[in-house]
Amino acid sequence: MNAHDPKMSADHSNEIGMYEKRKAVFPKATDGAFRRFKWLVMAVCLAIYWGTPWIRWDRGPYAPDQAVLIDMANRRFFMFNIEIWPHEFYFVAGLLIMAGIGLFLVTSVVGRAWCGYACPQTVWTDLFQHVDRLIDGDRNAQLRLQKAPWGPAKIARRALKWGIYLGISFATGGAWIFYFADAPTLQTEFWTGTAAPIAYATTFVLTMTTFIFGGFMREQVCIYMCPWPRIQTAMLDEKSLLVTYKDWRGEPRGSVKSALKAATPLGDCIDCLQCVAVCPTGIDIREGPQIGCITCALCIDACDKAMADVGRPRGLIDYCTLDDAEREKRGETSVPILKTVFRPRTLVYLGVWSGIGLALLFALGQRERMDISIAKDRNPEYVTLSDGSVRNAYTLKLRNMESRPRTFRIELRGLDNGTIYTDEMDSTAARRQLTVEVPSDTTKPVRVYALVPRGSAPAEFALVLVATDKEGGTDISETTFTTAQGNGQ
Repeated sequence: MNAHDPKMSADHSNEIGMYEKRKAVFPKATDGAFRRFKWLVMAVCLAIYWGTPWIRWDRGPYAPDQAVLIDMANRRFFMFNIEIWPHEFYFVAGLLIMAGIGLFLVTSVVGRAWCGYACPQTVWTDLFQHVDRLIDGDRNAQLRLQKAPWGPAKIARRALKWGIYLGISFATGGAWIFYFADAPTLQTEFWTGTAAPIAYATTFVLTMTTFIFGGFMREQVCIYMCPWPRIQTAMLDEKSLLVTYKDWRGEPRGSVKSALKAATPLGDCIDCLQCVAVCPTGIDIREGPQIGCITCALCIDACDKAMADVGRPRGLIDYCTLDDAEREKRGETSVPILKTVFRPRTLVYLGVWSGIGLALLFALGQRERMDISIAKDRNPEYVTLSDGSVRNAYTLKLRNMESRPRTFRIELRGLDNGTIYTDEMDSTAARRQLTVEVPSDTTKPVRVYALVPRGSAPAEFALVLVATDKEGGTDISETTFTTAQGNGQ
Protein backbone atom coordinates (compact mmCIF):
# COMPACT_ATOMS: atom_id res chain seq x y z
CA MET A 1 0.00 0.00 0.00
CA ASN A 2 1.24 3.49 -0.81
CA ALA A 3 2.47 5.25 2.31
CA HIS A 4 0.89 8.45 1.00
CA ASP A 5 -2.52 6.89 0.44
CA PRO A 6 -5.14 9.39 1.79
CA LYS A 7 -7.20 6.50 3.15
CA MET A 8 -4.24 5.21 5.14
CA SER A 9 -3.51 8.69 6.46
CA ALA A 10 -7.11 9.10 7.49
CA ASP A 11 -7.07 5.77 9.31
CA HIS A 12 -3.91 6.72 11.19
CA SER A 13 -5.35 10.09 12.12
CA ASN A 14 -8.04 8.33 14.14
CA GLU A 15 -5.56 6.30 16.20
CA ILE A 16 -5.28 7.09 19.90
CA GLY A 17 -1.76 8.08 20.96
CA MET A 18 0.03 5.93 23.49
CA TYR A 19 1.19 8.94 25.51
CA GLU A 20 -0.80 11.99 26.52
CA LYS A 21 0.86 15.35 26.73
CA ARG A 22 1.12 16.54 30.31
CA LYS A 23 -1.46 19.06 31.42
CA ALA A 24 0.17 21.45 33.85
CA VAL A 25 -1.36 21.47 37.33
CA PHE A 26 -1.84 24.76 39.16
CA PRO A 27 -3.28 23.97 42.61
CA LYS A 28 -5.36 26.65 44.23
CA ALA A 29 -4.50 27.81 47.75
CA THR A 30 -6.90 26.63 50.42
CA ASP A 31 -7.19 26.66 54.16
CA GLY A 32 -8.49 24.15 56.66
CA ALA A 33 -7.46 21.55 59.18
CA PHE A 34 -5.66 19.32 56.70
CA ARG A 35 -3.87 22.22 55.01
CA ARG A 36 -2.62 23.42 58.39
CA PHE A 37 -1.52 19.89 59.24
CA LYS A 38 0.42 19.76 55.96
CA TRP A 39 2.10 23.05 56.91
CA LEU A 40 3.12 21.55 60.24
CA VAL A 41 4.47 18.33 58.72
CA MET A 42 6.38 20.25 56.04
CA ALA A 43 7.96 22.55 58.62
CA VAL A 44 8.99 19.63 60.85
CA CYS A 45 10.42 17.60 57.94
CA LEU A 46 12.42 20.52 56.55
CA ALA A 47 13.69 21.48 60.01
CA ILE A 48 14.84 17.91 60.66
CA TYR A 49 16.52 17.59 57.26
CA TRP A 50 18.33 20.93 57.30
CA GLY A 51 18.97 21.16 61.04
CA THR A 52 20.08 17.66 62.08
CA PRO A 53 23.71 17.87 60.83
CA TRP A 54 24.28 20.97 62.96
CA ILE A 55 23.23 19.42 66.26
CA ARG A 56 26.25 18.82 68.51
CA TRP A 57 26.59 15.81 70.82
CA ASP A 58 29.47 15.45 73.26
CA ARG A 59 31.01 11.97 73.07
CA GLY A 60 34.28 12.86 74.74
CA PRO A 61 37.65 13.91 73.31
CA TYR A 62 38.14 10.85 71.08
CA ALA A 63 34.92 10.85 69.04
CA PRO A 64 33.15 13.30 66.70
CA ASP A 65 30.71 15.71 68.34
CA GLN A 66 28.13 15.68 65.52
CA ALA A 67 24.86 14.14 66.73
CA VAL A 68 24.10 12.28 63.48
CA LEU A 69 27.07 11.35 61.32
CA ILE A 70 27.70 8.74 58.64
CA ASP A 71 31.49 8.52 58.89
CA MET A 72 32.41 6.77 55.64
CA ALA A 73 36.15 7.21 56.14
CA ASN A 74 36.14 5.31 59.43
CA ARG A 75 33.07 3.19 58.57
CA ARG A 76 30.95 4.34 61.49
CA PHE A 77 27.40 5.52 61.93
CA PHE A 78 26.72 7.82 64.88
CA MET A 79 23.25 8.72 66.11
CA PHE A 80 23.37 10.55 69.43
CA ASN A 81 24.51 7.92 71.98
CA ILE A 82 24.42 5.07 69.48
CA GLU A 83 27.44 4.06 67.41
CA ILE A 84 27.08 1.41 64.71
CA TRP A 85 30.07 -0.46 63.25
CA PRO A 86 30.10 -2.25 59.87
CA HIS A 87 29.75 -5.69 61.46
CA GLU A 88 26.65 -4.39 63.27
CA PHE A 89 24.81 -3.49 60.08
CA TYR A 90 21.95 -5.69 61.21
CA PHE A 91 20.82 -2.73 63.34
CA VAL A 92 20.45 -0.60 60.19
CA ALA A 93 18.76 -3.50 58.39
CA GLY A 94 16.37 -3.84 61.34
CA LEU A 95 15.51 -0.13 61.19
CA LEU A 96 14.83 -0.39 57.45
CA ILE A 97 12.56 -3.37 58.04
CA MET A 98 10.75 -1.41 60.76
CA ALA A 99 10.34 1.50 58.34
CA GLY A 100 8.82 -0.82 55.72
CA ILE A 101 6.43 -2.46 58.19
CA GLY A 102 5.55 0.96 59.59
CA LEU A 103 4.66 2.09 56.07
CA PHE A 104 2.46 -1.00 55.65
CA LEU A 105 0.78 -0.19 58.98
CA VAL A 106 0.10 3.46 58.08
CA THR A 107 -1.17 2.52 54.62
CA SER A 108 -3.53 -0.16 55.93
CA VAL A 109 -5.01 2.41 58.35
CA VAL A 110 -5.10 5.69 56.40
CA GLY A 111 -4.08 4.87 52.84
CA ARG A 112 -1.31 6.93 51.24
CA ALA A 113 -0.92 9.30 54.17
CA TRP A 114 2.86 9.04 53.82
CA CYS A 115 2.56 10.19 50.19
CA GLY A 116 0.21 13.02 51.10
CA TYR A 117 2.19 14.53 53.95
CA ALA A 118 5.74 13.31 54.59
CA CYS A 119 7.19 11.93 51.33
CA PRO A 120 10.17 14.10 50.25
CA GLN A 121 8.66 14.52 46.78
CA THR A 122 5.44 15.83 48.36
CA VAL A 123 7.23 18.12 50.81
CA TRP A 124 9.46 19.78 48.23
CA THR A 125 6.71 19.97 45.59
CA ASP A 126 4.46 21.66 48.13
CA LEU A 127 7.25 24.10 48.96
CA PHE A 128 7.78 24.94 45.29
CA GLN A 129 4.04 25.41 44.75
CA HIS A 130 4.05 28.03 47.50
CA VAL A 131 6.90 29.75 45.64
CA ASP A 132 4.67 29.74 42.54
CA ARG A 133 1.92 31.54 44.45
CA LEU A 134 4.40 34.01 45.92
CA ILE A 135 5.79 35.01 42.51
CA ASP A 136 2.96 34.36 40.04
CA GLY A 137 -0.14 34.62 42.23
CA ASP A 138 -2.81 31.99 42.89
CA ARG A 139 -4.26 29.50 40.43
CA ASN A 140 -6.05 31.90 38.06
CA ALA A 141 -3.06 34.23 37.83
CA GLN A 142 -0.78 31.27 37.11
CA LEU A 143 -3.09 30.06 34.35
CA ARG A 144 -3.14 33.51 32.74
CA LEU A 145 0.64 33.77 32.91
CA GLN A 146 1.02 30.27 31.45
CA LYS A 147 -1.09 31.23 28.40
CA ALA A 148 0.50 34.69 28.01
CA PRO A 149 3.13 35.17 25.27
CA TRP A 150 6.76 35.42 26.29
CA GLY A 151 7.77 38.98 27.04
CA PRO A 152 9.97 40.92 29.47
CA ALA A 153 7.48 40.60 32.36
CA LYS A 154 6.99 36.84 31.92
CA ILE A 155 10.71 36.24 31.46
CA ALA A 156 11.48 38.21 34.63
CA ARG A 157 8.93 36.25 36.67
CA ARG A 158 10.16 32.93 35.34
CA ALA A 159 13.80 33.84 36.01
CA LEU A 160 13.00 34.93 39.56
CA LYS A 161 10.90 31.85 40.29
CA TRP A 162 13.37 29.39 38.80
CA GLY A 163 16.18 31.16 40.65
CA ILE A 164 14.35 30.53 43.94
CA TYR A 165 13.80 26.92 42.85
CA LEU A 166 17.52 26.60 42.25
CA GLY A 167 18.38 28.16 45.61
CA ILE A 168 16.09 25.74 47.47
CA SER A 169 17.47 22.83 45.44
CA PHE A 170 21.05 23.82 46.17
CA ALA A 171 20.29 24.08 49.89
CA THR A 172 18.72 20.62 49.67
CA GLY A 173 21.62 19.00 47.85
CA GLY A 174 24.18 20.82 49.97
CA ALA A 175 22.57 19.76 53.23
CA TRP A 176 22.87 16.07 52.34
CA ILE A 177 26.68 16.07 52.28
CA PHE A 178 26.80 17.43 55.85
CA TYR A 179 25.54 14.07 57.10
CA PHE A 180 28.81 12.47 55.95
CA ALA A 181 31.38 14.79 57.52
CA ASP A 182 31.66 17.36 60.29
CA ALA A 183 29.21 20.01 59.08
CA PRO A 184 31.05 23.23 60.12
CA THR A 185 34.37 21.94 58.80
CA LEU A 186 32.90 20.72 55.51
CA GLN A 187 31.03 23.98 55.01
CA THR A 188 34.29 25.92 55.25
CA GLU A 189 36.08 23.51 52.91
CA PHE A 190 33.18 23.60 50.44
CA TRP A 191 33.20 27.37 50.03
CA THR A 192 37.00 27.61 49.95
CA GLY A 193 37.24 24.95 47.23
CA THR A 194 39.17 22.45 49.35
CA ALA A 195 36.41 19.87 49.88
CA ALA A 196 36.64 16.43 48.30
CA PRO A 197 35.39 16.23 44.68
CA ILE A 198 32.66 13.80 45.73
CA ALA A 199 31.11 16.57 47.87
CA TYR A 200 30.71 18.85 44.85
CA ALA A 201 29.48 16.02 42.63
CA THR A 202 26.89 14.89 45.17
CA THR A 203 25.66 18.44 45.71
CA PHE A 204 25.30 18.98 41.96
CA VAL A 205 23.38 15.73 41.36
CA LEU A 206 20.98 16.27 44.27
CA THR A 207 20.50 19.94 43.37
CA MET A 208 19.49 19.06 39.82
CA THR A 209 17.21 16.17 40.82
CA THR A 210 15.42 18.37 43.36
CA PHE A 211 15.16 21.21 40.83
CA ILE A 212 13.71 18.93 38.12
CA PHE A 213 11.51 16.63 40.24
CA GLY A 214 10.13 19.29 42.60
CA GLY A 215 10.07 22.21 40.19
CA PHE A 216 8.86 20.66 36.95
CA MET A 217 7.94 16.96 37.06
CA ARG A 218 5.98 17.18 40.32
CA GLU A 219 2.86 14.96 40.18
CA GLN A 220 4.37 12.91 37.33
CA VAL A 221 6.84 11.46 39.83
CA CYS A 222 3.95 10.31 42.04
CA ILE A 223 1.82 8.95 39.20
CA TYR A 224 4.35 7.44 36.80
CA MET A 225 7.72 6.99 38.52
CA CYS A 226 6.95 5.98 42.10
CA PRO A 227 6.23 2.25 42.59
CA TRP A 228 4.39 2.73 45.90
CA PRO A 229 0.94 3.58 44.41
CA ARG A 230 1.00 0.18 42.74
CA ILE A 231 2.21 -1.65 45.83
CA GLN A 232 -0.25 0.02 48.19
CA THR A 233 -3.23 -1.82 46.74
CA ALA A 234 -2.04 -4.95 48.56
CA MET A 235 -2.04 -3.00 51.83
CA LEU A 236 -5.58 -1.61 51.57
CA ASP A 237 -8.84 -3.28 52.43
CA GLU A 238 -12.48 -2.32 52.98
CA LYS A 239 -11.62 -1.05 56.48
CA SER A 240 -8.86 1.39 55.41
CA LEU A 241 -9.61 5.09 55.80
CA LEU A 242 -9.43 6.76 52.39
CA VAL A 243 -10.36 10.16 51.00
CA THR A 244 -13.80 9.34 49.60
CA TYR A 245 -16.43 11.22 47.62
CA LYS A 246 -19.86 10.10 48.85
CA ASP A 247 -21.61 9.88 45.52
CA TRP A 248 -24.93 8.70 46.98
CA ARG A 249 -25.11 12.04 48.74
CA GLY A 250 -23.57 14.27 46.05
CA GLU A 251 -25.29 12.95 42.92
CA PRO A 252 -26.88 14.15 40.75
CA ARG A 253 -24.69 17.23 40.69
CA GLY A 254 -25.86 20.72 39.97
CA SER A 255 -25.23 24.32 40.85
CA VAL A 256 -27.35 26.13 43.42
CA LYS A 257 -29.27 27.91 40.63
CA SER A 258 -29.94 24.71 38.71
CA ALA A 259 -31.15 23.05 41.92
CA LEU A 260 -33.88 25.67 42.18
CA LYS A 261 -35.07 24.94 38.64
CA ALA A 262 -34.66 21.15 38.70
CA ALA A 263 -37.78 19.00 38.56
CA THR A 264 -36.21 16.42 40.88
CA PRO A 265 -34.00 17.10 43.89
CA LEU A 266 -30.27 17.34 43.19
CA GLY A 267 -27.46 16.05 45.39
CA ASP A 268 -25.25 18.12 47.67
CA CYS A 269 -22.43 18.50 45.10
CA ILE A 270 -22.80 21.94 43.55
CA ASP A 271 -20.19 21.12 40.88
CA CYS A 272 -17.99 24.04 41.94
CA LEU A 273 -14.83 22.07 41.04
CA GLN A 274 -13.01 23.39 44.10
CA CYS A 275 -11.90 19.84 44.96
CA VAL A 276 -10.20 19.63 41.55
CA ALA A 277 -8.73 23.12 41.77
CA VAL A 278 -6.87 22.44 45.04
CA CYS A 279 -5.61 18.94 44.15
CA PRO A 280 -1.79 18.90 43.79
CA THR A 281 -1.99 16.05 41.26
CA GLY A 282 -4.93 17.51 39.32
CA ILE A 283 -7.37 14.61 39.72
CA ASP A 284 -11.12 14.70 40.27
CA ILE A 285 -11.81 12.77 43.47
CA ARG A 286 -15.46 12.43 42.40
CA GLU A 287 -14.35 9.85 39.83
CA GLY A 288 -13.52 7.45 42.65
CA PRO A 289 -10.26 5.95 43.96
CA GLN A 290 -7.39 6.44 41.51
CA ILE A 291 -3.63 6.17 41.39
CA GLY A 292 -3.16 9.94 41.33
CA CYS A 293 -4.74 10.46 44.75
CA ILE A 294 -2.07 10.90 47.43
CA THR A 295 -4.69 11.36 50.20
CA CYS A 296 -3.44 14.82 51.15
CA ALA A 297 -7.10 15.65 51.97
CA LEU A 298 -6.92 19.21 50.63
CA CYS A 299 -10.10 18.41 48.68
CA ILE A 300 -11.82 17.80 52.03
CA ASP A 301 -10.90 21.32 53.19
CA ALA A 302 -12.13 22.83 49.91
CA CYS A 303 -15.38 20.85 49.88
CA ASP A 304 -16.16 21.56 53.54
CA LYS A 305 -15.76 25.28 52.84
CA ALA A 306 -18.08 25.04 49.82
CA MET A 307 -20.68 23.14 51.83
CA ALA A 308 -20.53 25.76 54.58
CA ASP A 309 -21.07 28.53 52.00
CA VAL A 310 -24.29 26.92 50.72
CA GLY A 311 -25.53 25.81 54.12
CA ARG A 312 -25.09 22.06 53.66
CA PRO A 313 -23.44 19.60 56.07
CA ARG A 314 -19.72 18.93 55.77
CA GLY A 315 -18.30 15.53 54.86
CA LEU A 316 -19.38 15.19 51.23
CA ILE A 317 -15.69 14.41 50.68
CA ASP A 318 -14.17 12.87 53.79
CA TYR A 319 -11.91 10.20 55.23
CA CYS A 320 -14.12 7.12 55.13
CA THR A 321 -13.75 3.33 54.87
CA LEU A 322 -15.62 1.37 52.23
CA ASP A 323 -17.52 -0.42 54.97
CA ASP A 324 -18.57 2.86 56.58
CA ALA A 325 -19.49 4.28 53.18
CA GLU A 326 -21.94 1.42 52.65
CA ARG A 327 -23.33 1.83 56.19
CA GLU A 328 -23.80 5.57 55.72
CA LYS A 329 -25.48 4.95 52.38
CA ARG A 330 -27.99 2.68 54.16
CA GLY A 331 -28.46 5.24 56.92
CA GLU A 332 -26.63 3.22 59.55
CA THR A 333 -24.07 4.39 62.14
CA SER A 334 -20.37 4.27 61.27
CA VAL A 335 -17.94 2.01 63.14
CA PRO A 336 -16.04 3.86 65.93
CA ILE A 337 -12.67 5.17 64.73
CA LEU A 338 -10.69 3.19 67.32
CA LYS A 339 -12.26 -0.05 66.13
CA THR A 340 -11.36 0.88 62.57
CA VAL A 341 -7.74 1.59 63.49
CA PHE A 342 -7.17 -1.31 65.90
CA ARG A 343 -8.34 -4.34 63.96
CA PRO A 344 -6.61 -7.73 63.51
CA ARG A 345 -4.60 -6.73 60.43
CA THR A 346 -3.20 -3.54 61.89
CA LEU A 347 -2.56 -5.22 65.24
CA VAL A 348 -0.44 -7.85 63.47
CA TYR A 349 1.58 -5.13 61.73
CA LEU A 350 1.92 -3.27 65.03
CA GLY A 351 2.97 -6.43 66.86
CA VAL A 352 5.65 -7.32 64.30
CA TRP A 353 6.89 -3.73 64.19
CA SER A 354 7.07 -3.53 68.00
CA GLY A 355 8.71 -6.95 68.26
CA ILE A 356 11.51 -5.98 65.89
CA GLY A 357 11.99 -2.70 67.73
CA LEU A 358 12.20 -4.38 71.13
CA ALA A 359 14.62 -7.00 69.76
CA LEU A 360 16.87 -4.25 68.40
CA LEU A 361 16.78 -2.40 71.72
CA PHE A 362 17.63 -5.59 73.59
CA ALA A 363 20.52 -6.37 71.24
CA LEU A 364 21.73 -2.79 71.53
CA GLY A 365 21.74 -3.00 75.32
CA GLN A 366 23.46 -6.40 75.42
CA ARG A 367 26.17 -5.89 72.82
CA GLU A 368 29.80 -5.91 73.90
CA ARG A 369 31.83 -2.86 72.96
CA MET A 370 34.86 -4.99 72.17
CA ASP A 371 35.69 -7.76 69.74
CA ILE A 372 38.54 -10.18 69.10
CA SER A 373 39.25 -12.24 65.99
CA ILE A 374 42.15 -14.54 65.06
CA ALA A 375 43.56 -15.50 61.68
CA LYS A 376 46.13 -18.31 61.71
CA ASP A 377 49.15 -18.22 59.39
CA ARG A 378 48.93 -21.02 56.86
CA ASN A 379 52.38 -20.77 55.38
CA PRO A 380 54.16 -22.10 57.29
CA GLU A 381 51.61 -23.70 59.60
CA TYR A 382 54.23 -24.09 62.33
CA VAL A 383 57.90 -23.45 63.05
CA THR A 384 60.15 -25.74 65.08
CA LEU A 385 62.61 -23.73 67.12
CA SER A 386 66.18 -24.77 68.05
CA ASP A 387 65.12 -26.02 71.48
CA GLY A 388 62.47 -28.27 69.94
CA SER A 389 59.48 -26.15 70.93
CA VAL A 390 56.78 -25.45 68.34
CA ARG A 391 55.53 -22.01 67.40
CA ASN A 392 52.36 -20.99 65.54
CA ALA A 393 51.81 -17.43 64.31
CA TYR A 394 48.50 -15.55 64.31
CA THR A 395 47.15 -12.14 63.33
CA LEU A 396 44.97 -10.94 66.16
CA LYS A 397 42.50 -8.09 65.58
CA LEU A 398 41.29 -6.22 68.63
CA ARG A 399 38.31 -3.94 68.11
CA ASN A 400 37.62 -1.14 70.59
CA MET A 401 34.11 0.18 69.89
CA GLU A 402 34.14 2.91 72.51
CA SER A 403 35.17 6.52 72.14
CA ARG A 404 38.07 6.19 74.58
CA PRO A 405 41.35 4.22 74.64
CA ARG A 406 41.15 0.87 76.44
CA THR A 407 43.60 -1.70 77.76
CA PHE A 408 42.78 -5.26 76.73
CA ARG A 409 44.11 -8.27 78.58
CA ILE A 410 44.69 -11.23 76.26
CA GLU A 411 44.59 -14.60 78.01
CA LEU A 412 45.58 -17.93 76.50
CA ARG A 413 43.39 -20.94 77.14
CA GLY A 414 43.57 -24.47 75.79
CA LEU A 415 47.36 -24.92 75.95
CA ASP A 416 48.33 -26.15 79.40
CA ASN A 417 52.04 -25.60 78.77
CA GLY A 418 51.63 -22.88 76.16
CA THR A 419 52.65 -19.24 76.25
CA ILE A 420 52.15 -16.25 73.94
CA TYR A 421 54.14 -13.19 72.96
CA THR A 422 54.06 -10.39 70.34
CA ASP A 423 56.48 -8.82 67.87
CA GLU A 424 57.33 -6.24 70.50
CA MET A 425 58.54 -8.93 72.91
CA ASP A 426 61.28 -11.53 72.98
CA SER A 427 60.20 -15.18 72.95
CA THR A 428 61.93 -15.63 76.29
CA ALA A 429 59.37 -13.20 77.78
CA ALA A 430 56.40 -15.24 76.57
CA ARG A 431 53.66 -15.79 79.16
CA ARG A 432 50.02 -16.76 79.59
CA GLN A 433 48.64 -13.21 79.51
CA LEU A 434 49.40 -10.04 77.58
CA THR A 435 48.11 -6.47 77.75
CA VAL A 436 47.50 -4.41 74.62
CA GLU A 437 46.55 -0.72 74.39
CA VAL A 438 43.84 -0.13 71.78
CA PRO A 439 42.98 3.46 70.74
CA SER A 440 39.38 4.67 70.68
CA ASP A 441 37.11 3.53 67.85
CA THR A 442 39.87 1.45 66.34
CA THR A 443 40.54 -2.09 65.18
CA LYS A 444 44.17 -2.81 66.05
CA PRO A 445 46.02 -5.71 64.39
CA VAL A 446 48.58 -7.51 66.57
CA ARG A 447 50.98 -10.28 65.59
CA VAL A 448 50.81 -12.98 68.25
CA TYR A 449 52.93 -16.12 68.57
CA ALA A 450 51.95 -19.19 70.60
CA LEU A 451 54.64 -21.57 71.93
CA VAL A 452 54.45 -25.11 73.31
CA PRO A 453 57.38 -27.20 74.58
CA ARG A 454 58.57 -30.12 72.51
CA GLY A 455 56.34 -33.19 72.66
CA SER A 456 53.73 -31.62 74.94
CA ALA A 457 50.76 -31.54 72.57
CA PRO A 458 48.95 -33.72 69.99
CA ALA A 459 48.96 -33.00 66.28
CA GLU A 460 46.23 -30.34 66.25
CA PHE A 461 44.01 -28.94 68.95
CA ALA A 462 42.00 -25.90 69.87
CA LEU A 463 43.59 -22.66 70.97
CA VAL A 464 41.40 -20.05 72.65
CA LEU A 465 42.26 -16.40 73.24
CA VAL A 466 40.09 -14.38 75.60
CA ALA A 467 40.07 -10.57 75.58
CA THR A 468 38.86 -8.72 78.67
CA ASP A 469 39.08 -5.18 80.01
CA LYS A 470 38.90 -3.75 83.48
CA GLU A 471 35.18 -2.93 83.12
CA GLY A 472 34.43 -6.62 82.68
CA GLY A 473 33.85 -6.73 78.94
CA THR A 474 34.77 -10.10 77.44
CA ASP A 475 35.09 -11.64 74.00
CA ILE A 476 36.43 -15.03 72.97
CA SER A 477 37.90 -16.28 69.71
CA GLU A 478 38.97 -19.83 68.90
CA THR A 479 41.41 -21.24 66.34
CA THR A 480 43.74 -24.23 66.03
CA PHE A 481 47.34 -24.95 66.99
CA THR A 482 49.41 -27.31 64.85
CA THR A 483 52.51 -29.09 66.13
CA ALA A 484 55.48 -30.66 64.38
CA GLN A 485 54.75 -34.02 65.96
CA GLY A 486 51.37 -34.14 64.26
CA ASN A 487 53.07 -34.00 60.87
CA GLY A 488 55.34 -36.94 61.50
CA GLN A 489 58.30 -35.00 62.83
